[in-house]
Amino acid sequence: MALKDTIKEFKEFAVKGNVVDMAVGVIVGGAFSKIVTSFVNDLIMPIIGKITGGTDFTQLFLPLDGNTYATLEEAQAATATIAYGSFLTQVLDFLIIAVVIFCTLKMLMKLKKPAAPEPEAEPTTKVCPFCKSEIAIEATRCPHCTSQLSE
Repeated sequence: MALKDTIKEFKEFAVKGNVVDMAVGVIVGGAFSKIVTSFVNDLIMPIIGKITGGTDFTQLFLPLDGNTYATLEEAQAATATIAYGSFLTQVLDFLIIAVVIFCTLKMLMKLKKPAAPEPEAEPTTKVCPFCKSEIAIEATRCPHCTSQLSE
């Protein structure tokens, strides 16, 4: 019995709109991440490399044995390395994704803003100060207790 209930609860959870929306978001986010990575690696980093004197950021590394190597691959084959150029590329990749997500969420929040609350309608009745009955707001005399009302 408990297993059937658990399976039923899981099915209800899995087909809820939020879970499906989240799954679609993760899939689209993964595809978007590939586009941004390509944008950074294939367009932005070559431009930054050209501005910085032809630097290839993928080849910026620090071998931990103190020797000099021509390429990152040679250094990684020989010793442990700190590939800070690759790290800088990943940081730039992250920053671009973060800015795009921030801008997207900001636009969505503007679209989801609730409509301005309707102004309250002017009251059409008031309470008689003598008998506490509800009467028309324009009344000068209470129809229930016949008291004279002040303006």
